[in-house]
Amino acid sequence: MLVEAIWFMQFAFGKRSKHETVTQFYITGIKSLGVITVVALFTGMILALQTGLELRRYGQEVYIGSAVAVSMIREMGPFMTGLIISASVGSAIAAQIGTMTVSEEISALEVMSINPNRFLVMPRLVALVVMMPILSVYTNILGIMGGALVGTTQLGVSVQAYMDNATQFATNKDLYVGLFKAFLFGIVITTVSCHQGFMTTEGAVGVGRATRSSVIISFLTILVVGYMVTRMFYL
Repeated sequence: MLVEAIWFMQFAFGKRSKHETVTQFYITGIKSLGVITVVALFTGMILALQTGLELRRYGQEVYIGSAVAVSMIREMGPFMTGLIISASVGSAIAAQIGTMTVSEEISALEVMSINPNRFLVMPRLVALVVMMPILSVYTNILGIMGGALVGTTQLGVSVQAYMDNATQFATNKDLYVGLFKAFLFGIVITTVSCHQGFMTTEGAVGVGRATRSSVIISFLTILVVGYMVTRMFYL
């Protein structure tokens, strides 16, 4: 399924595929901004507060900038984005395709010589692999801003000192590794969600089961993939 969808990416800008791909861009990107904004901001605030409270015991609270920046860019940004997208977009994909499967719409597409992988999987794969890194960068920015807010209002660290410390220790490698994770998470979410949707049976009960399974499997896979990528690049 995944290989065939990747092969069909060359047709992503056909008239019918282009419309569906743009729709998936909107669903994955624009409609997810609200929850991502809240989660990203408070993730950075929590990281800054917890790290700053410990560093303040040693008089080193100025270093919260580096702790928040590196944590967000390398791990928490793509990780939190992956969890949000798998819970919102991934579950919706599994439910939609699962409903089409149990109502035999997938079979109807095949009868009309429309490849389900090209018509359903490919647009969602394109949308997620493109939008996940972009949303991850957005999460990183808001997380670092949230950390700066906590640093200035609760820990006595100036914005200038916070940002200087953050840019000093966060490297391009951290950014590239985080973006690579987000790219892989997009593939994972699409693959798991579409697979669970296509494997749906037993009507409405099966759709609910497929939706739940897609979220659980995506969460676990994101955890494992994130750990393995970090281990590969930093050990």
